[in-house]
Amino acid sequence: MTEVDNRSALQAAWREYGDPRRITEVLDTSPRVSTNTVFRIELDDGSRVFGKVSHYGSYFLFAEDHDRLFRCTELLADGRFADFLAPVLGHDTPRGRRAFTWYDERVWVAFYEEAPRADALPRQLSMGEIRCLATEMAQFHAECRRIAPRIPSMSNSIKSDAIHLLDLLSSPFAPRNFDLQPEHIGVLHRHTHRFLMELENIRYDSWDRIPILVDWNLGNFSVRYDAPERFRLFSRWDYDWFRVESRLLDFYFLSRVSSATGDQTHWSYSPHTLVEPHFVEFVRAYHSVDPLTEDEIRFLPEAYRFFILNYVVREGARFFRPDLCTKFRSDAARSYLPACDRIDVTPLLRAIDA
Repeated sequence: MTEVDNRSALQAAWREYGDPRRITEVLDTSPRVSTNTVFRIELDDGSRVFGKVSHYGSYFLFAEDHDRLFRCTELLADGRFADFLAPVLGHDTPRGRRAFTWYDERVWVAFYEEAPRADALPRQLSMGEIRCLATEMAQFHAECRRIAPRIPSMSNSIKSDAIHLLDLLSSPFAPRNFDLQPEHIGVLHRHTHRFLMELENIRYDSWDRIPILVDWNLGNFSVRYDAPERFRLFSRWDYDWFRVESRLLDFYFLSRVSSATGDQTHWSYSPHTLVEPHFVEFVRAYHSVDPLTEDEIRFLPEAYRFFILNYVVREGARFFRPDLCTKFRSDAARSYLPACDRIDVTPLLRAIDA
């Protein structure tokens, strides 16, 4: 899809949405690491919305995600996090109000209200800020648990995604399809199979599932400071990795935000942040508000393993530029996944007195 194609799809989607406001300007605000294209749309009344244009993957999963996000916003409206999520624009249908998505069998579009932004967290958090972030996330997860029974089930799950990846890695064409050496494909296949076996061993199908957002990098949310080291979660945008799963899938990115090394310009998806003292303190503070179980802590390496297998390997071409996709997939086989087997969660277990 060219820039002209994307803008044409955006204009067509806005016409079908039926808003009488006229588009006066469209600005590409996409991060230059992703295949998704995000536009800021200026309207003739001085307001703005954002439009996401995508053509990779499945429109049907895209529409499903936005329906669930729209429902989450509705259900959170009567609680502490009523205005936290940037709303997906909706429309009336014969079966009720739902998220608006546009699709022409080649490309698809969704619109979002602009999220107000307050303060950004620093690249390196103090211990007080880490404890505050943990408390806020525990409260947010508790709210997500409250609304979870009223969120429709999803078509995909971490199990179905891993089964799909195992099939892809079993193909004789896997080295070509993933642009990796055969020995690296073998590493990925072993880790995918190991992950699926662990889901069976822990009976993951019976675990609680809540709406989660997975990607908590500092460019996706803002906070409002009330005092030094004290803040409240204020707004969140960017829902590329939304799903309904165990809350543990959020914890890897939260460990990165808590990391002693801080937010890095040079990207790495190493698991070392999961065992740093800063993250141990995060887990201790989180547990004091919304208790974690021993089984959940022991699942953390598997939650990380799934992140690498699914978002870096299976879906890498969807989320990253081709050059970054190739690099991250290679790093996954050579370093990330082997390091996963060396994660020692003992300090985290002590943090919850397990």
